[in-house]
Amino acid sequence: MPKLSLPVRLALLVAGTTLPLILFAGGIVFHNYVQDRRDARERVLDTVRSIRLTLDAEMQRMTGGVQVLALTDALTSGDFERFRPIALGFLDQYGRDGTILVADRNGRQLFSSTTTDTASLPPRNNMDIVERVFRTRQVQYSNLFFGAVKKSQIITVEVPVFRDGDMVYEIVFSPPITMFQTILDKQLPSADWTLSLLDRNGVVFARIPNPTDSIGKRASDSVYDAMMRQQEATLSTVSLDGVALMSSFTHSALTGWIIGAGIAEHSLVAPLWRNLAITSLIGGVMLAIGLAFAVRMATTIARGEMLHDLLIEELNHRVKNTLAILQAIAVQTFRSASRTEREKFEGRLGALAEAHNLLSKEKWQGSELDDVIARVLKPYQLNSPDRIRMSGPEVPLSPRLAVVLSMIVHEIATNAAKYGALSNDVGTVDLSWELIVDKDAVKPHAKLRMVWRESGGPVVAAPIRRGFGSRLIERSARDQLGGEATVDFLPRGVVYTITCAIEQ
Repeated sequence: MPKLSLPVRLALLVAGTTLPLILFAGGIVFHNYVQDRRDARERVLDTVRSIRLTLDAEMQRMTGGVQVLALTDALTSGDFERFRPIALGFLDQYGRDGTILVADRNGRQLFSSTTTDTASLPPRNNMDIVERVFRTRQVQYSNLFFGAVKKSQIITVEVPVFRDGDMVYEIVFSPPITMFQTILDKQLPSADWTLSLLDRNGVVFARIPNPTDSIGKRASDSVYDAMMRQQEATLSTVSLDGVALMSSFTHSALTGWIIGAGIAEHSLVAPLWRNLAITSLIGGVMLAIGLAFAVRMATTIARGEMLHDLLIEELNHRVKNTLAILQAIAVQTFRSASRTEREKFEGRLGALAEAHNLLSKEKWQGSELDDVIARVLKPYQLNSPDRIRMSGPEVPLSPRLAVVLSMIVHEIATNAAKYGALSNDVGTVDLSWELIVDKDAVKPHAKLRMVWRESGGPVVAAPIRRGFGSRLIERSARDQLGGEATVDFLPRGVVYTITCAIEQ
């Protein structure tokens, strides 16, 4: 097999490093899409329940008003002339399109708010509900039907009227159909949503969008059967307008009417394609940049052996930058982790970033121990600077020590803020350090000893198991600093002791 040229090997290296990260970022985007769909299912169900509560509250208020009319002496005594101004006063709150009528058991209209000529009024053409009111002697809510007086589709609230314990009439209120449209208008989450109010037969009497073309139509076949069988459900449907929806519906226990809501599927899919396009674009650009750098550096390497090491370091630097950028994209995109996990990760990353900021300021020549500690503990000193007391000599740190110690101090401070002295308003921390010189050693060297003492916090009890933070502190001190970290869970407060060799 022929040996690959250096430019080809470098190009394959960059592609092999970048492409898996691009695919990983794409997987995260798709995972977020799946999570967004689950969230959307909950939103549409919450929306129909919210509309049901609003509708039921309005119908209860309306029904209570009609029941008050049913108890008036003018109505129960059959004095319809005296009852007329009372009825018109009730209608003032609903507008001129509302209608009140009174009918007997046979459906004959004895009173109408639309006219004083009761002789010309036609009989009621919805005798099913008339019979049901007189049979049950209870309030009834109608399905959508064609009103004989209004000459249009109406919904009615029908209340029995009693005289000396006997039911003599029914009083019928037909509210303006636009009232139900207004309820939906106020509940509309966004333009991508479809909201509907349907009667017990699944016929629309209010809808967004296209109410004029939809009122009087039966629910679409994709959801009608489910509405007739189930009290509440969430499913994929196609609207009367032919739009694919993620829908929910629920039945009102008060009126029996059905409340439906759906969000357009395209509004859920669009962010997926947009995020995939952005991820692919960024990944493609970085891949192209990486390949361009690979070819350029390989060409430069061929010019002379003197630049070999320098160019390899440059390539590593570029690859690390590419990885860092993709990692940032992944972190921003990956939103399904718990809030606690995100805070832990962001806190550790912040501590590392602060250490790097300090080292960058010093041009990576190292930094002072007190500057490193002060940066890490700054968030805990903003309100009460005196809660954390620091003391110790000046100790210059190498870049590696500065980064590791900043991570260790961050973990200790985080534990104190969650469980220890910094978790209340009175706890304090004493952080001290000293340099210990072993003069008897063959090669004298200095060790740093740092002690974190807490007091005034909650009563301390040793944990049952060690968390990741504790393992991070111990392993960082041992493996990266060549020292050790111990912790004593004293009743008055936790004490951490960190020792490590100082690099010359």
